[in-house]
Amino acid sequence: MNPVPQQQALDALGLDASAITQLETFLALLLRWNARINLTAVRAPDEIVRRHFAESIFAAKQIPQRAKTLLDYGSGGGFPGIPIAICHPDIAVTLAESQSRKATFLREAVRTLGLKAEVWADRVEAMERGRVFDAVTLRAVDRMAAACKSAAERLAPRGWIAVFTTRKTEAVLEEISGIRWDAALEIPGSEQELLKTGHRHPE
Repeated sequence: MNPVPQQQALDALGLDASAITQLETFLALLLRWNARINLTAVRAPDEIVRRHFAESIFAAKQIPQRAKTLLDYGSGGGFPGIPIAICHPDIAVTLAESQSRKATFLREAVRTLGLKAEVWADRVEAMERGRVFDAVTLRAVDRMAAACKSAAERLAPRGWIAVFTTRKTEAVLEEISGIRWDAALEIPGSEQELLKTGHRHPE
């Protein structure tokens, strides 16, 4: 029997068996919840793996080794935060999602997968002042420029930031003060997505 497309897509991610098993569990949970609440407009399981999982794992591979805490800003259906937590069990991941139903899904995913992660079910701006992270990720968030500015304020000195963007919106990021940006990385297999990474200037 030939493997199903989603299994082929999972195998193509190049992860160890334990991580693949966790991703399989996450995919099943995502598909079940997506039938009730809109977590992703992508419905085909193999496309979810190729687009959401693979892009998230590409970002996970760029995270500096020194990072011990990470904020996934506007986590939505858990991308890229949950795949990052699977790939980096040593990193304490905070999934920030202000929409209550999506936050409930994220809590269930964290519980089911046994991840070292927490869910912040409110706006990032509502976090206690002074709380910062070694790394921050943003993907498919509303009002990208404003969100990136807010995210930059949550970076520790020399903290690392990664933003999923396109050539059209990349220039907006350059206007954010306090971040030294690197050249954008093309995400393998993606037609238009780029990963823009940078570091906060030391104080």
